[in-house]
Formats: sequence, structure tokens, C-alpha cells
Amino acid sequence: MMEENILRKISEPLLAWYEEKKRELPWRDKNNAYYTWVSEIMLQQTRVEAVKPYFTRFIQELPDIKALAYCEEKKLLKLWEGLGYYNRVRNMQKAALEVCEKYQGELPADYEDLLSLPGIGSYTAGAIASIAYGLPVPAVDGNVFRVVCRLTENGADVSKQSVRRQIEQQVKEIIPAARAGDFNQALMELGAVVCVPNGQARCGECPLEAFCQAKKNDRIQEYPYKAPKKARTIQEKTVLVIQDGEKVVLKKRPEKGLLAGLYEFPNKAGVLDQKTALKEVEKMGLLPLRIQPMEEAKHIFSHVEWRMHGYQIRVEGLERKQKKLIYADKKQVQEKYAIPSAFSAFIKYLNLKEEEEK
Repeated sequence: MMEENILRKISEPLLAWYEEKKRELPWRDKNNAYYTWVSEIMLQQTRVEAVKPYFTRFIQELPDIKALAYCEEKKLLKLWEGLGYYNRVRNMQKAALEVCEKYQGELPADYEDLLSLPGIGSYTAGAIASIAYGLPVPAVDGNVFRVVCRLTENGADVSKQSVRRQIEQQVKEIIPAARAGDFNQALMELGAVVCVPNGQARCGECPLEAFCQAKKNDRIQEYPYKAPKKARTIQEKTVLVIQDGEKVVLKKRPEKGLLAGLYEFPNKAGVLDQKTALKEVEKMGLLPLRIQPMEEAKHIFSHVEWRMHGYQIRVEGLERKQKKLIYADKKQVQEKYAIPSAFSAFIKYLNLKEEEEK
């Protein structure tokens, strides 16, 4: 098949390009399976430059699998704050505990064993197995799907598992056994910095330009193909930033569901007017003194979009504890509590000027 003939030609020029052009990254070329694992989980839906400081901080605090396995959840979530998708780091901790129990604290050098761990799918298992242990297995992420689809003009829907498995098999068949990790990283690197999405590919810099069928036929923008997603559900919310001079009211979200176990400002479904918002504060057993609207904000999840309105509400001293409410020191909120980025637009309202508090 023409597709197979094209892909069998790419290894040598791709690896030569990678040796010359690869980026220096804090987790790269360390021969450390733990570093590979942490970085790959962090890089899911987050850009490399954004991940670098998170990775450095995480490794400083949790330098090995044992440290991750036995880390206090509150600290773990705080270290992950800003990366989103908190279930990923929870699954990492579950996997770390299993690795300590079954593999003496070292990630197994076996693809199927890696795949059996919580939160590790085919891509992450392939990345760890090939990069850290040199096993000739594919690590096919979005960047690799894009590169392969453009090279071969594969117009199948890459959101389908059958198509993804087909491409993974194609990559598996061309991996050079002696340089599996470098080959997988080179394909990912090419997609990240040269064969970029949205029709902006830097084809003149690509070592595989001569083989690329999409380039030859001027159809770069058509690949990879994904069927249109369903429209997101829109949810209106009213956020209440309730505080006295020193403390702010927080709530812990349920242990299951969206943003499970994280901390948030009290909020209600719908758009509340000021009078209704004040009644909600009174229902909490608090005495409101002043209310003012905050700027609107929105946050987009994969399946739902929050459109948030809100009020900054000054109350009489937060002293008597109320059930399910947390009275947090305003100066320590960002240090101690994992507040998801969905509420980041409202954090600034904790920094009241002295004259505003009188």
C-alpha cells in the first residue's frame, strides 16, 4: 500500500532532524520513567511552555513514586492546581500506590503492565515503555495523528477508536527497534513545532515534506479529520465571594463528579439579583453588610460551559462555624486550597484595598 511505503521512508530523515532540532525540556533525556510519566500526564491538553514550571515544582516536592503515593491529597491537588482535570493526578496517586505494592516503587518495563495501571492509556504506556525503557511500541498522541494523517492523506475520523488503533498499528510497524524512544519523541516533536494544526504547518522546515501527500495536493488544512462535536451545554451560575476583613467563605465540592474534592466559592445555579443573593447569604447563617457586583466570567470544560455572574459580599465577622462552610484566611487561600481555574477570575476580589474594607 502507498501509505505503508510512505511511512517506511520517514525514519532516517526524521531522526536526523530530531537530533539537530529537539527542544531542551526538563524531563527529556533523563532516562527516568517517573519523569516521563509525570510530564506526559501534565502535557495532556496543556502546552509545553506552560507545563515546565508545574513539572519542576511537582518533582521538587514529590521526587519519586513513593513520595507521590503517600502525599497528602490536599497538597497533591495544590501542586496540580492550574493544570485542570484533577482526576488525572488522583489516578496517578492510585497508580503510584499500586507500583509501590506490586513493583517495588519502579514503573514496570512492560507495556501491558503499564497499561493496567490506573489512568495510564495506550499513549502514556507507549511513551513510558519506549522513552524510558526503549521498547518498540507506539506512543501516538494528537501530534502524531496529525503528522501521519497528513503524510498519508488519511481522511478517516480520528475521533473513532478504530481509526486511532489503525494508525497506532501503522506507527508500530515502522519503529526502529534500536531507537524507539527517539523515534516516538521525534514524531511528537514534529507535530508540536512544525506540522502544527489549523493549516499553519511550517512545511518548509519539515524533514518529511518530500513524502507528504497532503502537501503535494495542497490539502494540509483538511487533515486530520474529526467529526463535529456536539454543542456544549451552557450553565449559568452566580458566584458569591463572601468575606469579612480577614477570612473568605469556601466550600469543598463533592468527592465525585466535576472538579471533585476541590474548593470553590459558594455558588448557585442561575442568575441571581442582589436581593436573592443576599437571601442566600442569610440562609448560610451569615449577616451581610454590603454587596457589589463582580465582573462576569466564563469557563469552558469539554462538555459544558459555565457562564458566571457574581457578587462580592461583605459580612459581619466570620467566627461561628457553619456546617459545610470553610472560613479560610484570605492570605492563605492560594497557598493552601486547591481552587480550580474555573473560579480564577474571582480570586482578585480577595485583595480588598484598605479603604474598601472600612
